[in-house]
Amino acid sequence: MTGIFDLAVIGSGPGGYRAAVLGALRGLNVVIVERAEWGGCCLNRGCVPKKDWYHTARLIAAQRHFEGRGISGALSGNLDQAWAHQHDVVATVRDSYRSYLKHLKVQALDGQARFLGPEELEVRGTDGTRSVRARHSIIATGAAPIVPEPFALADGRILSTDMLFDRPPPDGRRVAVIGSGVVATEFAFILRMLGREITWLTRSRPLARLGFSPQALSTLEQQLAAADAVPQRVPGYKSVQVGGAGVTITTTDDRQFEVDWVLLGTGRRPQTDGLGLDAIGVATDRNGFVQRDATLQTAVPNIYAIGDVAGDWMTANHALSDATISIDNILGGNARRQDGRFVPMVIYSAVEMARLGLDEDSAEDEELEPAVGFAAFETSPRALGQDEPEGFVRLIGDMDTGALLGGEIIGGDAGELIHLLSLAPDRDTALAWLARGTWNHPARAEEILNATETLASKWHLQAAIFGDPERG
Repeated sequence: MTGIFDLAVIGSGPGGYRAAVLGALRGLNVVIVERAEWGGCCLNRGCVPKKDWYHTARLIAAQRHFEGRGISGALSGNLDQAWAHQHDVVATVRDSYRSYLKHLKVQALDGQARFLGPEELEVRGTDGTRSVRARHSIIATGAAPIVPEPFALADGRILSTDMLFDRPPPDGRRVAVIGSGVVATEFAFILRMLGREITWLTRSRPLARLGFSPQALSTLEQQLAAADAVPQRVPGYKSVQVGGAGVTITTTDDRQFEVDWVLLGTGRRPQTDGLGLDAIGVATDRNGFVQRDATLQTAVPNIYAIGDVAGDWMTANHALSDATISIDNILGGNARRQDGRFVPMVIYSAVEMARLGLDEDSAEDEELEPAVGFAAFETSPRALGQDEPEGFVRLIGDMDTGALLGGEIIGGDAGELIHLLSLAPDRDTALAWLARGTWNHPARAEEILNATETLASKWHLQAAIFGDPERG
């Protein structure tokens, strides 16, 4: 391959794909390299197929309100058919990805990329090896599942979430879900709604490390209990035995759990093997993450790292945000800095949960004065009409300036509503931007306005949020 590209992107997940598309739209000559399935984990084995299943799960969960709404009949989940549905959705999206890259004249290469120098890559594919030269590169190679001891992957018996989407699900209704993070919390609910008997084993309170408020975690636990997807706390795992009849898990306190198969939701590790990073001076930390600064540059200034391979947030949202910032910095002299705390974090489980920014403790750590504004969905006409009154909007503002420090939305459509907290021109004026907007009624979004107005009134921030009336 002759000539030199403006940008080489390694990995075609949400971050890599967006970086390639945005770079091309803004005039860069781009090449993107993928060694496995186009679209990465998110499209093929993560957020896209999982959201497909989540929609089905929510439809089934809603039937507990059918009788009161005058709807007769019952729904049941079929995991095999659900698997086939997401498979079709993924194939459709993947085809559109490839088609759009071609439309933008992005050069797409299949193969394993390895750095030979700061501006030179070797790409080994099934059709041979080629050299690629690029002025800038973005590493977006994602992450792979962690399999903790004493578990070991076994087809049809002990699965990572990657394996769950690689082929139709195993036979057997009894499923153990292992883990207390996002993936386990989502799949425990989804699989229960899709007709599986769930044994959910955790070593800590689900989602306890993600910064959600005690009220949010309590709401989640109540809704999980209503869905019959209740976690069981265990101190650890002594042994895991795979046999013809299923899997036996023995915990360190000598309890035994017998299931047909196991799904591991035990985290992911960054994927950097084969990239040749050491040879060019790109460092990784002790957990394997590519080291970068707030501009997303590595120790080699023309090489950037984005998404799961470089940040322990490990969400598609963060990868997409990283992609935007990296392209801005390539074109604009590295003026933008990333703060992952202000990228939305969304959980799709028995109740939808979304948050961004600081909580009270982290605000106080930064010597700020947090003030809270709260509005519950239990009195929302829209939420009541949907039979989903659980949850709330909780905003955190700066008591001195009225700046938005953070917020969380718990309840139906939280993953959509959270965007309203991230779209203002800046955080200093975000609450004022919300307070002066116009709103549809009845709508869940109105509770964001109510929380903003409550915060202003309770903490005497009317002037900061609504403006000084004497100034017009």
